[in-house]
Amino acid sequence: MIAFQDVAISFGTQKVLAGVTVKINAKERIGIVGPNGAGKSTFLNLLTGELSPDHGQILFEGERPAIGYLHQQLSEREEGDTLLSYSLRASADLKAMEEEISRLETAMPEMPQGSAERARALARIGELQTRFEARGGYDLDSRVKKALCGLGFHPDDFQRPFSEFSGGWKMRAELVRTLAGGPDLLLLDEPSNYLDLPAVEWLQRYLREFRGTLLLVSHDRYLLRSLTNLTLEIDGETATRYNGPLDFYLKERQTRYETLLAARRNQDRLREQYQRFVDTFRSQANKAALVQSRIKMIERMEPIAVPRQATEAGKLRIPPWHHCGTTVLSLRDVGYSYDGRRWIFRHVSFDVARGEHLAVVGFNGLGKTTMSRLFAGVRAPSEGEVVIGHKVVPGYMSQDFAETIPPERSLVNVVRREDADMTEAQARQLLGAFGFSGDEAFKAAGVLSGGEKIRLAFARIYARKPNFLVLDEPTTHLDMNGRKALEEALVAYEGTVVVVSHDVEFVRRVARSIVEIGEGGVRKFVGGYDDYRERVERDAAQAAADRRERDAARRESNPNSREAQRRARAAERERNAPLLRSLRRRVAAAEERIAALEKEQSSLVEALAAGGEGAAESARRLAEIEKELSTVNALWEQAASELAFLEAE
Repeated sequence: MIAFQDVAISFGTQKVLAGVTVKINAKERIGIVGPNGAGKSTFLNLLTGELSPDHGQILFEGERPAIGYLHQQLSEREEGDTLLSYSLRASADLKAMEEEISRLETAMPEMPQGSAERARALARIGELQTRFEARGGYDLDSRVKKALCGLGFHPDDFQRPFSEFSGGWKMRAELVRTLAGGPDLLLLDEPSNYLDLPAVEWLQRYLREFRGTLLLVSHDRYLLRSLTNLTLEIDGETATRYNGPLDFYLKERQTRYETLLAARRNQDRLREQYQRFVDTFRSQANKAALVQSRIKMIERMEPIAVPRQATEAGKLRIPPWHHCGTTVLSLRDVGYSYDGRRWIFRHVSFDVARGEHLAVVGFNGLGKTTMSRLFAGVRAPSEGEVVIGHKVVPGYMSQDFAETIPPERSLVNVVRREDADMTEAQARQLLGAFGFSGDEAFKAAGVLSGGEKIRLAFARIYARKPNFLVLDEPTTHLDMNGRKALEEALVAYEGTVVVVSHDVEFVRRVARSIVEIGEGGVRKFVGGYDDYRERVERDAAQAAADRRERDAARRESNPNSREAQRRARAAERERNAPLLRSLRRRVAAAEERIAALEKEQSSLVEALAAGGEGAAESARRLAEIEKELSTVNALWEQAASELAFLEAE
């Protein structure tokens, strides 16, 4: 258990956290949410000791846990590292244990048989080996290689110099190193920022198996919903714990927000009444005591902070699209290469229809951004042709759109630079449509928040009056409210949209068809993201079945061994029959228990959301259910895996 007790920290004159008192229990899976700049990373840095509080203390019950921490920025690295050697340096204490075991084993032959020194050395080696094994030290190499491949690296990359990789791929290696260290307490600060959709899904599957304490800072609703069961909101200089997952938090937060807002309005009204009394009677001697009493009442009022995160992000209203041809874009045998030798992709042919909402998915580095630039007309193909439809006007938002806006330039000038004929009045009218009203049109672009930059980017795009939006990672700078506002605007938009995004929930809501860029080429799928995943998994299962059938056919083609193999398989089935029956019973019992627990869990979450008595007992029972679910799921997976293996055999 970790306890923050009245913790406060400031940077210069800016208060970040003040009076934070919160507990983190072992094995909890906590999603940390809040607006950008509220102090989420600071909270993690206080936990690790990288920052010290100005006031209060952070207490650890028992032995300090082994901490794995993925920062938003890369840590220092040694020169000459390969990708594999960098990733294997997963934990300083694992390395220290390994070195101490080696040192003791080297010294053992010099110690007299039966001596106390030798006994102590043997006991210490046994203790270290037990801890080393528990932390996964003995299978570290295989786990690191498996994780690297899961995040998109190829085995050929393992011995490449670490310095050759781009920043995004280096962050993936940093993530592997953090996960592979076998920490008791895992701190992840925006882990999906540098990942693509396949890697986000791999990370989600990996973290579901993590059995330690997890603190996840993220705006990614898919990861928060699937990996956390408690929520910690950091905002307004404080931390508020919600005893439920993301959806419970969103409902409960709105209720708390409305209560806080009503309390602050009452407080403001009372303060105004007291101040009016003071101002009216300050000069009357016979009212001096009453005036002083009111002044003290005002001074004793503790300001009620209303979290910014609970306020709406504002609506993003995308103007109606202008009419264009039925086919917005045609790719005809398109290929692209930067050097004329290595092709990003080749022989790509498909159409984009008017009104289509398309998502481009695939591992980073396989050409998603290149494809979006071809769509937008920013780049020309190396071969083939990209044909823009009748009256189609693309509007393109690049990944680095925020960096392409000079911070000192006013918003009016930003949009006017897109259309030389636009007047100041027209520019202000356009900015007003995207939420920048009045004098806000003249403020500098550098002071905008992430959500405001998105709105400015759309205003800049719409200075050209597009009807075909091409958006490359538009959610990168957005918190949850900003992502929701953009998502709702695009879902309602009747024009044509192409998005590249690593946000699973965003793609699920926005996309109605998918273009997959993989090592095997480019394929287009009709249907949303879940339909696409189902199709991919079905194709993979069919390919595996086809391979098994071909392997069986090759074995059967040998007349000398066919009968012997048939008899051997029959004997194997007979030997495995009792075990198969037992495994099937175990799987069925586990599935029945899981269904019952999930049903009870759902009822308790609904009861908590409705409020009323028994909230503490419901929260306690929810924690018990989560622990039991974890155990039963593990038992089910073990039995189901054994059963699947035997049935396949």
